[in-house]
Amino acid sequence: MEEKKLTTQEKALRINLSKSIYGSFAEIGAGQEVAANFFKVGGASGTIAKTMSAYDMKFSDAIYGVCERYVCEDRLNQMLDHEYQLLPERLQHRIADTRFFAFADTVEILNFERTNQGHGWIGLRFQLKPEGPYNDCVVHVKLLDNDPLQQQVSLGILGVNMLFGCMFIKDPEAIINSLLDGLTTRRMEVDMFRLSGPDFLQVDNRLMALKLVKNGLTKVAMFGPDGTVMQPSEALYKKNVLMLRGRFRPVTHVNVDMLLSSRRHFKREADVDRSRMVVLTELTLNDLSSDGQIDEKDFLSRAELICSLGQTVLVSNYFEYYRLVDYLSRITRGKKIGLVLGIYALQKIFEEKTYENLKGGILESFAPLFGTNVKLYIYPSLRLGTNQLFTLADFENELPANLRSLFRYLMDNNKLEDIRNANVSNLHIISDHVLAMIRKGEPGWEQFVPTKVSEAIKSNGLFDFPIEGKQVKEFTA
Repeated sequence: MEEKKLTTQEKALRINLSKSIYGSFAEIGAGQEVAANFFKVGGASGTIAKTMSAYDMKFSDAIYGVCERYVCEDRLNQMLDHEYQLLPERLQHRIADTRFFAFADTVEILNFERTNQGHGWIGLRFQLKPEGPYNDCVVHVKLLDNDPLQQQVSLGILGVNMLFGCMFIKDPEAIINSLLDGLTTRRMEVDMFRLSGPDFLQVDNRLMALKLVKNGLTKVAMFGPDGTVMQPSEALYKKNVLMLRGRFRPVTHVNVDMLLSSRRHFKREADVDRSRMVVLTELTLNDLSSDGQIDEKDFLSRAELICSLGQTVLVSNYFEYYRLVDYLSRITRGKKIGLVLGIYALQKIFEEKTYENLKGGILESFAPLFGTNVKLYIYPSLRLGTNQLFTLADFENELPANLRSLFRYLMDNNKLEDIRNANVSNLHIISDHVLAMIRKGEPGWEQFVPTKVSEAIKSNGLFDFPIEGKQVKEFTA
């Protein structure tokens, strides 16, 4: 029988009645809504050592140090550093029997004109046992209520959920799923989650990023080459983005050439600032699932290979390209976006049946997909069963007659471009065939993938590569 979920008030009261949990709250920009929940249920003196709001920028700088922006992760970290170190320093008599915590948030809610996007950084530094090491839980949220007071209420609920989850729930995925207890994704989106510290060394935050998307807390999550999770809106703000979607199972010479050759094209665009350029590889839930189930070990194998090549990974639940581009356009604020596609992927984009659920059909999807700031770079393929090259020059003749004028319009307006310097000698490489060779332990597959990729597969036993006498790398939540 499924355990009944506690309400916000029940969670706050349980924390208040726990004699070992004690700490401080520091909240900037959205009132004292988290701390207020603990005051309202009674017994707050058992939990709260201090609560404060340095609302004025000068006061905030005087307490936490100068920061370029006030609603950012750097400011949150300054707050956690300052507040947490005060607890054992000023409460030495409680050290032996207290699990200290410092909760902090820095938040921007809707302004009076409602012209901004409410969002915030929320963090918790906490101990799991008295005199133990501290751990950090950091999240970024988008506040979606259309009323500033309701945004504050949402934030208060999330803060209680975070503190309760970190103190009482052991499973990291269960902590993630508990964040929106009492809320819905129509009110709040959690697009970054990081859990770190000596008590959570087993946690792979790349997997946590996947779980955010898989469990519906956000549509997009992101992590860098070193595995550090990133907040997409901050990492991609006003950046020129070039992105390759793929299965990367495994990464082959074709995938690498698609990125390198398209990057050369993208850098030559007049409206691309090379100093503000980000190259992304994207994995969609659709490409990660088999029979509706996501193989987390398989996901981490792919992530390990992509990261080994120095690439930043985006995990999304946007199956349709036009939805993904619409999302990126809102973040990049009109900066150039380049998508790298194989010619057969472009064929699917031009299939009208894909858009039967849209009132405007294919034209409605093409508006964001081929917006003023978007361009598609098309990688050639071999025609099935032949050695004949298939490029944009041949594509128009493959289209139904009613779509040829639309295709010609896109070509005439520089929305589609052949990748002309592609290494066509690798086009015979098919990732599914390479994967089968790896799993069977057949020789020769190494020639189809980059050296770093083959080394990672062999040393870590990725994709069930059979190795003897070595410890296979285990990925856990």
